Amino acid sequence: MYTLWEALNKAKSLRWIDLSHPLDNSSPYWAGIPDGSVELGRTVYDWGQPMLDCLIQTFKFPGQFGTHIDFPGHFIKDGALSEAYGVENMAFPLCVIDITPQVAKDPCYAVTKQDILDYEAKYGPIPEGAFVALYTGWSSRWPDMDTLSGIAPDGSENFPGWSLEALEYIYEVRNAAANGHETLDTDASALAAAAGDLACERYVLSKGKLQIEVMCNLDQVPPAGAVLVAAWPNIKGATGLPVRVWAVTE
Repeated sequence: MYTLWEALNKAKSLRWIDLSHPLDNSSPYWAGIPDGSVELGRTVYDWGQPMLDCLIQTFKFPGQFGTHIDFPGHFIKDGALSEAYGVENMAFPLCVIDITPQVAKDPCYAVTKQDILDYEAKYGPIPEGAFVALYTGWSSRWPDMDTLSGIAPDGSENFPGWSLEALEYIYEVRNAAANGHETLDTDASALAAAAGDLACERYVLSKGKLQIEVMCNLDQVPPAGAVLVAAWPNIKGATGLPVRVWAVTE
C-alpha cells in the first residue's frame, strides 16, 4: 500500500466540517458593491440544442462575495494578488479563539491580546504558520445583510471582530499565516468607526498575510488540533475570491 493513500484513507475516517456558506443570488455582500454585480447560474446554453445536448451556465460575482479569501492587493496598492499564493498556501494548522461569552455581553466586542494569551494557557502556543479563526457566533445571522451588519435603529453597524493588538500578537509574535472570522469585516465595528477605516484589515494585508471572511460552523471545530484547508479558483490578478474552506478533525 502507498503511504499517501493510507494517509488519505485515515483522513477520510475523520470529521470533515464545511466552514463556508453556500452561495446563491440572494447571498449578502458589502453594501458598497454596485447592484447587479451578482448573477449566479445564468443559463447560456440550454438543453435540446442540436450541436450538443447539455447545459452551460455563467457565474458573475465580486471577488469579495460570501465566504471569501482576501489577498494583500485588496487593500494595499501594488500588493500581492491571487497568483502569488499557490496550493502550498491552502492548508494550515487551525486555532479557534472562542469569544462568544464576551460577544453575548457586547456585540461590538474586539478580541484582545489577553484573550489570545488565555487561549494559549489552555491549548498551547499558536504554531507558526497557523490559521487563527475568531469564533463569535455571528454566522447564525447569515444570510440577512442587516442582521450580519448589526444594523441598529440609528443606522449604525454593530458587530464583533479583531483588534490591532490581537492581530499584532498572532502575526508578529506567533508568525501565523492567516486569520478568519464570521463577520463581513475584520475590524470590530466600534474600532472601525473610531478609526474611520478598516485599520485591522489593512494591517493584515500589509503584512502579506491572508484572511478569510464570513466563515461558519466554527462551533463544530475544536479549539486546537484541527487542520484547515482552503481552495479557490486559479484566477490571476484577483484581490479576493469566493473560497471553499473546511476543517479536518478527529
